[in-house]
Amino acid sequence: MGQRKASRDGDRKVGRRALLIGGTVAAAGSAALARDELARLWWRTPGVEKPRKEGEVDYAGARWVAASEANWRRADRPDDYGIDMVVVHVTQGGFDSAVKAFQDPGHKAAAHYIVGRDGHVAQMIRELDVAYHAGNRDYNERSIGIEHEGFVDRPQDFTDEMYEASARLTARICARYDIPVDREHIIGHVEVPGTDHTDPGRHWDWEKYMRLIRRARTSPA
Repeated sequence: MGQRKASRDGDRKVGRRALLIGGTVAAAGSAALARDELARLWWRTPGVEKPRKEGEVDYAGARWVAASEANWRRADRPDDYGIDMVVVHVTQGGFDSAVKAFQDPGHKAAAHYIVGRDGHVAQMIRELDVAYHAGNRDYNERSIGIEHEGFVDRPQDFTDEMYEASARLTARICARYDIPVDREHIIGHVEVPGTDHTDPGRHWDWEKYMRLIRRARTSPA
C-alpha cells in the first residue's frame, strides 16, 4: 500500500486490439484463429460481462471482501496476461483501515489479498483480474499483490502467524501458476521499477518468509 496512492491503471482499448487481431487473421488467412480470438474477446465488448460467482475465492483459506471496482480492472488471467510474480506489500495501517481504503473508489489502488497479524486472510480481488497495487502497469498485469497488516518501521507487526499464513497463500499461488519460489519472482513493492514505496521495509524477514514458502510448497494442500 505504501506511501502514496498508485495511479490508476487504465484499461486497454478493445478496438485497437481487435484491429491488430483482424490484421493478423487476414494476413494468415486463418478463420480458426479469428474464432479463437473472438471467443477470448467477447466479454470485453460493452455490455458483456464475464460470468463470475459472487463471493468466490481463489484461496480456500481466505474470506471474500470485495474491493471497489474502481481499484482494479476486469481480465481473464492467465489467458490474457501471464502471472509470474507475487508482490509483497505492507499496509501502513490496520487491517480494517486497509479494507476500507480498498473499498473506497477514490483510493485508486488495491491488492488481491490482505493478511492480518493474526494470520487472517481476506481476498478483495479475484486473481484473474488486474489489481492496481504495484504502481506499474506491466507488474500489475503479471502479478498477485499481497498486503500485510502493519507498519514498515515496526518489526513486532510481522508476527509468526502472519508469516506462516502469507507463506501458505504465496505457496498456493506459485503452485497454481508455476511461479518459481525465488526472490526474482517473489518481490517487495520497493523492488517494482518506478515506485516510490519502501514496503515491506528492512524489518521484513525475507529469509524466513522464503523458507516458509518452500516448506508450504512441498506440503500437502
